[in-house]
Amino acid sequence: MRLLSVNLYIIAFMCLALTTGGAQGASALTFINDVAPILTKASCNTGACHAKAGNGQNGFRLSLFGFEPQEDFEHIVKEGRGRRVFPAAPEHSLLLRKATNSTPHGGGRKVAPDSEDYRTIAAWIAQGMPYSTESTPHITALEVQPKRGTLAMHSTQQLKVVAHFSDGNSRDVTRHALFEANDKNLAEADEGGLVKISDIPGNAAVMVRYLGMVATYCASVPLGAPVTEVPKPHNFVDDLVFANLKTLGIPPSALCDDATYLRRVSVDVAGHQPTVAETRAFLANTAADKRSQLVESLLASGGYADYFANKWAALLRNKRLDKGTPASFAFHAWLRDGFLANKPYDRVVRELLAATGEAVSNPPVAWYNQVKTPEQQLEDVAQLFLGVRMNCAQCHHHPFERWSQKDYYGLSAFFSQIGRRPTSVAGQSVVFHKRGMAQAENKKTKVPVKPAGLGGATMDIPPDDDPRLNLADWMGEKSNPFFAKSLVNRYWKHFFSRGLVEPEDDIRDTNPPSNPELLEALARHFTESGFDLKAVVRIIVNSAAYQLSAIPNTFNASDRQNFSHFYPKRLNAEVLLDAVDQLTGATTDFADLPAGTRAIALPDNSYNKASYFLTVFGRPEADSACECERVQSSSLSQSLHLMNAAEVKTKLAKTDGRAAKLSKGVDDAANIDELYEAALCRPPKAPERQTAMDFLARPRADAAGVALAPAKARTAAYEDLIWAVLNTKEFLYNH
Repeated sequence: MRLLSVNLYIIAFMCLALTTGGAQGASALTFINDVAPILTKASCNTGACHAKAGNGQNGFRLSLFGFEPQEDFEHIVKEGRGRRVFPAAPEHSLLLRKATNSTPHGGGRKVAPDSEDYRTIAAWIAQGMPYSTESTPHITALEVQPKRGTLAMHSTQQLKVVAHFSDGNSRDVTRHALFEANDKNLAEADEGGLVKISDIPGNAAVMVRYLGMVATYCASVPLGAPVTEVPKPHNFVDDLVFANLKTLGIPPSALCDDATYLRRVSVDVAGHQPTVAETRAFLANTAADKRSQLVESLLASGGYADYFANKWAALLRNKRLDKGTPASFAFHAWLRDGFLANKPYDRVVRELLAATGEAVSNPPVAWYNQVKTPEQQLEDVAQLFLGVRMNCAQCHHHPFERWSQKDYYGLSAFFSQIGRRPTSVAGQSVVFHKRGMAQAENKKTKVPVKPAGLGGATMDIPPDDDPRLNLADWMGEKSNPFFAKSLVNRYWKHFFSRGLVEPEDDIRDTNPPSNPELLEALARHFTESGFDLKAVVRIIVNSAAYQLSAIPNTFNASDRQNFSHFYPKRLNAEVLLDAVDQLTGATTDFADLPAGTRAIALPDNSYNKASYFLTVFGRPEADSACECERVQSSSLSQSLHLMNAAEVKTKLAKTDGRAAKLSKGVDDAANIDELYEAALCRPPKAPERQTAMDFLARPRADAAGVALAPAKARTAAYEDLIWAVLNTKEFLYNH
């Protein structure tokens, strides 16, 4: 009787194996090629589910996005006391019961009982749950079809994804591939790979993932308007910007007027508004090349050095570690002197990476006092100087890129031989090269990894050589695919409010630039110039593309990607504070700095605590290497501060300020002209002048209703007029 039962059980098992394997025929199924993609498609291995940091979800753990399939296999097959998979009766396996929600599952139903995915998993369990076999092919490439296309607005495109394997065979894996659009304002992709285009023209990209491989579909979405005229090109930037606009059918706006350009380029290059005298001189200049003359004068000014030193000091985490510590001052001075002297960019980076000694005598060492571990150092270097985010690759394969843990620790190895010796100053160290073999241990596999640039060959560096110098050499090579692109893309965003690749520090194959030819051309120009930073600024701000009006035409108002018009941006905290001071005739005092020091010249983050203005308008604390730490968005707190803060009222009421001086003049029309030129770099329009004149002529009374003395009333009127102008969007934004 027992023998009969056993035989019946064996027969039932064989029948189950045959029926559940119908979807795959007689071919053997493997975890790596057949089951893992199903788990990934069902989102089982995301950070919100069983790939959650720690122990996964309810004791069941999977690797993030399935990048460690061997570990996932062991968690499924060898853990849970055999409850997760049951070969004798696959339908009773907890893996399937949870996936179908037959047994209550916090994530709900992920697989339908009558689906092909269910039959595949059941057949795999019935076949004995093989991970792989000696003959199991591995994926070698992922292809998306079509690779690119031109789509009309509101149209759709079905993508097909083909995986190529090592045995020469290919498989349609569209059903199990993952799709994600890089800009959901332009396009969206559903789970089945159907791309839906919105009503915004531009260049859209859809990232496709399958079994650790990535591919990208690129779509051009034209507006289709006639582009019959474009401004005369000034350099290759215009050739490539306007060619893209013609392809997309997006007519560019006209060039901006002189007053707009004067204010725009002065703020973007030197971080401050022109004075009234500078405005009048520029507007009166009749030279054909006066805009390029202006650019050269700005690049030669101390304002340029102050402004870009301020930008880079925040990105390089120049924080004051201890009260009275001179290291942050020295580091800022090193940056400023470099910009003033136009030190080549590769040399700046080399001096930073290879810094040794103390920060006071060798200021770049201050960076190592802020970023102390090899992991922090490589991640900041990759993000800042290569435009690559490596954080994910420390623990697993980068989900959107080709970088693995080997790449991560290969870059980390360049920083493995940094020695430190404490000094008498808290938080400061003497940094030196520690003799030894440069290598970093992979924390997961415990295997040592030798230094290697991203995508480059492994380097055997002698123990006496500082590996950081090898890293600097690799970064400065003309053939480096990241170094120059990262810088020009970062600077493009500085001037245009949006990078060619967005975010500006996330350059990867699956996040293509909106204008690839332009990014390549800018990088090539930068490299051929000897990494001349002023040359990058010069080519950008002299272009007609940069000089386009911010006022959209009939067709290009929806464009947010192709630079058919200038995109207005709010003045950043330091520039705005200086602009308010300049307009009101006041000054802001900063501790330990000479009177009259501008906010753009502040050496470190410590001044944020003493200035609510800087804090509320988003000056960064230099806690990260990301531009996103600087807040550029507007808020109610900012509006209230400008309208009601005692700080602003005090500046307006300064006894020797602009309001007091204008009130003593007798020519109100001339005073109003000066006010507008000081605030907006242009004379007032006739209606604006008349409105201001009428406002000044109104009688004024105090809170009790008692008429003010004429002199006092006149001063109050000018204070109110200046207050009204500095609260306009035209003043608050660079346009």
